[in-house]
Amino acid sequence: MVHPTQETRSRVALHVNGERYELDVDHRVTLVDLLREHLGLTGAKKGCDHGQCGACTVLLDGRRANACLLLAVAHDGAEVTTVEGLGDDGRGPHPLQEAFLARDAFQCGYCTPGQLCSAVGLLDEAAADPDGADLSRAGIAEAMSGNLCRCGAYPRIVDAVRDVVAARDGGRVVA
Repeated sequence: MVHPTQETRSRVALHVNGERYELDVDHRVTLVDLLREHLGLTGAKKGCDHGQCGACTVLLDGRRANACLLLAVAHDGAEVTTVEGLGDDGRGPHPLQEAFLARDAFQCGYCTPGQLCSAVGLLDEAAADPDGADLSRAGIAEAMSGNLCRCGAYPRIVDAVRDVVAARDGGRVVA
């Protein structure tokens, strides 16, 4: 039972896709619910609500995160990037978005926003630690294994990521 004197809401400031937002939110609101219901950013999907499918994957302070597992109030001041924030208005879609289109790396599209955010995070992690990154077909598949695709587009998703790696590395890819 909540007593009237107990605080159940807090003011949260987040930087989402480059814009600052300040909101009063219930302490129980997850990051995915804040994005979808409070900010109208519906790219991150609600799949399992248990962190098992990856449909809600966003970048939180530059790292891949399942937004369904995170309480919004715990991330006051954080930088959040959703699929809506991947493209640059001045340059167009993110290279991974273009590669997903070129490779037809989606069918129903439900998992695509989470797959894209996860792939961007993977490439950023690889750029930060090139010696520790396994960007082979098997390495990409393993690194993306937290993002499920109910349509089975995995080979095309891996191909799209490899295309971006090859373009970034001057055409060189690991088997």
